[in-house]
Amino acid sequence: MAGDSSFFVIPGALDEARFSKSLRGLVAKLDDAKPAQSFELLDCHDQSLRASGKVLIETGGSLHLLKDGQTTSQRCKGKGKFVQNLPAGPVRDALADFPELRALMSVGAGRIVNRAFAILDDLQKTQVRGTVMTLSSDRGQVSLVAVQPLRGYDRAFNTACEYLKTTAPGATGVEPLFKGLFPDLTVYKAKPEIRIGTQEPSIEVATDIVRTYISVARQNEAGVIADIDTEFLHDYRVSLRRVRSVISLFKGVFSPEQTADLKREFSDLMAPTGRVRDLDVYLLEKDDYFRLIPPQLHDGARAMFKQFEKERSQALGRLSRRFRSQAYDQQMTRLAEVFADPANLQPGPNADRTAYEYACALIWKRYRKTCKLARSITPDTPDEDVHELRIDCKKLRYLMEFFAPLFDAKAFKTIIKPLKKLQDNLGLFNDFSVQQEALLGFVQQHSNTQGRADAQLALSVGGLIAVLDQRQNAERDRVIANFQLFDSPDIRHLFRSLFHHKGD
Repeated sequence: MAGDSSFFVIPGALDEARFSKSLRGLVAKLDDAKPAQSFELLDCHDQSLRASGKVLIETGGSLHLLKDGQTTSQRCKGKGKFVQNLPAGPVRDALADFPELRALMSVGAGRIVNRAFAILDDLQKTQVRGTVMTLSSDRGQVSLVAVQPLRGYDRAFNTACEYLKTTAPGATGVEPLFKGLFPDLTVYKAKPEIRIGTQEPSIEVATDIVRTYISVARQNEAGVIADIDTEFLHDYRVSLRRVRSVISLFKGVFSPEQTADLKREFSDLMAPTGRVRDLDVYLLEKDDYFRLIPPQLHDGARAMFKQFEKERSQALGRLSRRFRSQAYDQQMTRLAEVFADPANLQPGPNADRTAYEYACALIWKRYRKTCKLARSITPDTPDEDVHELRIDCKKLRYLMEFFAPLFDAKAFKTIIKPLKKLQDNLGLFNDFSVQQEALLGFVQQHSNTQGRADAQLALSVGGLIAVLDQRQNAERDRVIANFQLFDSPDIRHLFRSLFHHKGD
C-alpha cells in the first residue's frame, strides 16, 4: 500500500486543499461524497490475509480486495463463508490460496465513505483520475487513495504521488491501515515464539510454555461458541495437548503429586471436546466418503451424515454452554494464575536443571525409544503397536519444538522434515482405524433390539469400512518406508551430534 507508486494509506482524512495546492498549477476536483456505509474488515482468525499483504473489505453487499496497489471487487457477501464457497468471480480467484478450513470473519468494523477525484489542467482537461476511500472506526481513521495515470500525463501523476508519499507513514504494506483503524488488534498465533535461555531452569521453561498455551487455548473459545469454523476447536485442543505434554514429558520438573493433579485436571478439560472434534472430522470428510463408495450406496451414507450433523449440533451446544459457564472461566483463570510464576508451583528434582542440558537428555531418550519401536514395525505388527509409535513420534516432536530455540535452526529443520512425514503417515493410519471403529459403532447404535440394522445403512457403512481398511494397510507400508528415511545415517548422525553428549 504505502510506498506503492499508485496506492497510498494516509492517516485521517485527505486534506483536499493541501493536496490541490501541491499540484503546481493543476487542480484536484473531488466529487461529492457518497453516503457513508458500514464496512467490515474480513480475514480468518490468524489473519492470513494481513500476513500476505492483503485487505478484504465487505461493504454494501460487495467484497473489495486490496493487494499490491490494486483493488479487485466482486458483488457478493463473504462474512461467515469459506472462500471456496463464494460465487465465481475475481475476488474468489484472487483468494485461491486462502486456508480451506478457515472461514472469513470480521476482524474490525466501521464506516466508509467513497469519493472519486480528477486532476485537471487550466483547460479543465483531466490528466489523472483517482479514488479516495475514507474508513473510520471507534479508534481511528485512514484514507486509501488510489491514483490512476492517464497516457501522456506522467508529470501530473508523479506530482500527485510525490505529495501522497509525504503524507503516508513510512511503514509499507497493509500495516498502516490496521494500525490506524484497529491499533489494539493483535495477530493470533497458534504457535507463539517462546524465548528460552540455555541456562534457564527447566521449571521456568515449563511454566512459560504452559502459560503461553493456556492463553492460546482461551483465544479460541469465542470462535468455538460462535461456530465460525472447525479450526477454533482444533487449535484449542492442540494447545491443551501441548500443555499436557509439558506436564507429562518434563519428568521431575514438578512434584509427583502436582504432576498427577495437573495431568488429571487438563485431561478433564480436554474430555468434553473429543466428540465434537470427532464429528467435525467426519463431516469435513463427507465428500471424500461419498467418492469412496458407488452411487447406489449413497442413500445410506446420507442418512448417516444427517445423524452426524444432528449429534454435532447437540454436542457443540453442550460444549458452548460449558465454555460460557462461570465455573469453567474460574478454572481456566486459576490455572493461568498458577503458571504466571514458577514460585506458585511445587518443584521436583529436575526443576533447576538447565534448559539445554535437560532438553538434550529428554530428546535423546525419547528419540532412542521411538526408533526402537519403529524398527520393530512390520506388515504383521498389531495396530496397537503402530498407534503407540504415533504417540511416541508426537511426544518427540513436541519436545523438539519446545526446545527448538536452543539448537541450530538449520539442523533442526533437517531432522524435523522426515519426522513430520512419518507423523503424517501415522496420523492417517490412526484416522482410518478410528473411523472404521466409529462406523461399526454407529451401525450397532442404530440397530434394533435383534441387532439388525437398516439395510441401506449397513451396506453403505460396510462399503466404507472395506475401503478404509485398504487405505489403512497401504498407510502401514508407507510408515515402514518413511521411517527408513527418518532413520537414515545422516539423520542419526544429526540427532547424536545435537542431543547426545558424553556423561548423559
